[in-house]
Amino acid sequence: MVLSDNLSEALKTLKLSSADSVEGCLDCLLKALAQNNVETSGKIQEMGVLAMMPALLSAQNSCTPKAANIIAEVAKNEFMRSPCVEAGLIPPLVQLLNCKDQEILLQTGRALGNICYDSQSSKEQFASTNIAEELVRLFRKQVEHEKKEMIFEVLAPLAENDVIKLQLVDAGLVECLLEVVAQTVDSDRDEDVAQLKTSSDLMVLLLLGDESMQKLFEGGKGSVFQRVLSWVPSNNHQLQLAGALAIANFARNDENCIHMVDTGIVQKLLELLDRHVEEGNVTVQHAALSALRNLAIPVVNKSKMLLAGVSDIVLKFLKSEMPPVQFKLLGTLRMLIDTQADAAEQLGTNTKLVERLVEWCEAKDHAGVMGESNRLLSALIRHSKSKNVVRTVIQGGGVKHLVTMATSEHMIMQNEALVALGLIAALDLECAEKDFVGADLVQVLHRLLTEEHSAPEIKYNSMILICSVMGSEPLHKEVQSLAFIDVVSSLRSHENKTVAHQASLTEQRLTAQS
Repeated sequence: MVLSDNLSEALKTLKLSSADSVEGCLDCLLKALAQNNVETSGKIQEMGVLAMMPALLSAQNSCTPKAANIIAEVAKNEFMRSPCVEAGLIPPLVQLLNCKDQEILLQTGRALGNICYDSQSSKEQFASTNIAEELVRLFRKQVEHEKKEMIFEVLAPLAENDVIKLQLVDAGLVECLLEVVAQTVDSDRDEDVAQLKTSSDLMVLLLLGDESMQKLFEGGKGSVFQRVLSWVPSNNHQLQLAGALAIANFARNDENCIHMVDTGIVQKLLELLDRHVEEGNVTVQHAALSALRNLAIPVVNKSKMLLAGVSDIVLKFLKSEMPPVQFKLLGTLRMLIDTQADAAEQLGTNTKLVERLVEWCEAKDHAGVMGESNRLLSALIRHSKSKNVVRTVIQGGGVKHLVTMATSEHMIMQNEALVALGLIAALDLECAEKDFVGADLVQVLHRLLTEEHSAPEIKYNSMILICSVMGSEPLHKEVQSLAFIDVVSSLRSHENKTVAHQASLTEQRLTAQS
């Protein structure tokens, strides 16, 4: 649609109009927005109408509901959100939250919700107003479902900003949300189920900010923290999910993690997971595994969690066909066995686990699962340093995946693979020989040593591995045919002293065995 001449004229004269004709102009704008929102919004920006809007936004102005409605319609368009912020619309809209007029409140809520949706600049402006206090005050007063939903629509995008998260916590939003949960948890009414979900989701969102999370944790003694914990054993899936996600968010620093493990939270999560082996709620499984993975990060927690039977429960989800669950269970096991030799050996000799890992190492449609499978396979070898684990991985067909992992674009994964391959060569070269040849290990190492951008650690571990495979006749022949001595010789002048020293040792070894 092309804007009518009447609308263009209305836009030009809006600034000069009397109260009556201003309302007429606003009606004209609303009609045009209803017919073609995008084009009309562009015209409104082009002709500077947004700059006129703050003057129309006051509780005493009869034009205010229509002006706020226009802003709400315009801000539906992503390209218009920054212009709304730049026109200074946020402060007067926030002030209107004090208004008793229900129509003004409704349109103001829509306008604020649309402006702040997915716009960082608007959230920064919101943070400099008293919007947190106003929204919480307004929320406390509301009894109607629709009005609460309107406020939720403004709160959710705002709560993505860390400064506003803290302001909302300070203003008492958390207590309001907990009250809504308590009121709706046993209800089957659709609107109550919706409010329960929105409230608990918003609660989890507030915990994503470090300051707001720590404030609510209160050293593990906070009433909010305790209430959220009580959600985990609930029979309501939404509350189970929110409770597990909240624990995962509280578990973002070592001190919190250690306190939570010492106070028995792991058992609550294991009981929850055990319930969902059969019930199979994927979101709850994913959230509980996320929480366990975070709790397993501090070294002092690992042995306690293993003793509590975490790995046994996690292994029950090996049969899962859901990539998000697979990804989290892999991360949880990898975190648990870090520095835990006995656990790494126990899991590394679990044939079913190793077979599943090898299967997931080929999950090309799910890069995260593929990467985590490779990393866990490597970790089982690196942390156990066990010949039995090495043999289980070889027999399970894992060697070729570790060789491929050594070519990863991520240096940390390359390094983990090379260390694991070095241990395989040192502990059972004879058994691994055929797989090393089939996976072109020697060619991969040649490439890693000749590539200029290979990190010093990669070059160092590649040379260690070359020395380790020299005891195999076919691999030895490949090393000779690719003139490794020349490559290694050039590394003796490498700027990294450790690499240069290892190059000298490797050259001596190759020369002696040539």
